[in-house]
Amino acid sequence: MTRTPIDPSYGYTLEDLLKLVPPTPVADFADFWRMRRQKVNGRPPNPRLAPSALALSGWAVHDLKYESTDGVCIGGWLLVPESGLVRRAMVVGHGYGGCPAPEDTIPASECAVLYPCLRGIGRSPLPGVSSNPNYHVLHDIQDRHRYLLGGCVEDVWMAVSVLQELFPQVAGHVGYMGTSFGGGIGALAAPWDERIVRLHLALPTFGHQALRLTLPCTGCGEALRHHYLCNALNIVDTLAYYDAACAASFLKIPVHVAAARRDSAVPPPGQFAIYNAAPRALRQLFVLDEGHSSYPAQTTQEEALFKELEGFFAET
Repeated sequence: MTRTPIDPSYGYTLEDLLKLVPPTPVADFADFWRMRRQKVNGRPPNPRLAPSALALSGWAVHDLKYESTDGVCIGGWLLVPESGLVRRAMVVGHGYGGCPAPEDTIPASECAVLYPCLRGIGRSPLPGVSSNPNYHVLHDIQDRHRYLLGGCVEDVWMAVSVLQELFPQVAGHVGYMGTSFGGGIGALAAPWDERIVRLHLALPTFGHQALRLTLPCTGCGEALRHHYLCNALNIVDTLAYYDAACAASFLKIPVHVAAARRDSAVPPPGQFAIYNAAPRALRQLFVLDEGHSSYPAQTTQEEALFKELEGFFAET
């Protein structure tokens, strides 16, 4: 059977995307997440560091493990400036392809950087959980309290705890930046953790879940859509609590969103729904021509985005 090619714009102009009305959160959306945050509050992360075989210019690189909720061990990397001077910190969230290695270009100086592999992915394998995005995104989706993405959010909160335990001076100076999967998880995590003071979301997923279920794509949203269409289990009830656009409406910190006009992996309406839901006085937008693919202006746009983020995170 021949599949109909996906229009990566989904028929939306930029004007349409900026006018898109974000979803209304369910009545107990905030209560659901505040209760989860309370469960994590004060939990010791017990970080364990070891010298890494990875060498990055300008950085001391450490292999890192820490304890998250449900007895899950999270693995990743910690980067510390070779100068040893740390005044701020950053958690970096990876895409659904995982994080094979940390990057050495961070838009913030004097910054300790934690790259966690969220549960079930990369350095954080979990028995019974597939690292394949199409299965990972469905794990325990029948129960909003057990849904795997909730644990991934808790992994981010515990990552902040690691940074503040290792570097007490960064309290009040912790940022988060995440791409695609990491962008969606960051949007879900940040409103409930007052320790995160600046947020950058690039090509964020999990925005406007009800709309996502109607849009074919090449990313993990297609697994959700297929499950929704072919199974009796009602995943809509769970997804209502895992909508990154709904979460963005509760933000009280500056948020910078890099959203694409064309993207067949994470449909643009979901990305822009997250931006549109954020409080107007706190949000900042960078529009990319395309997402999750190569395009002629990519290098120029990425350089401009990085420069903009340097200014954004300078106040972290």
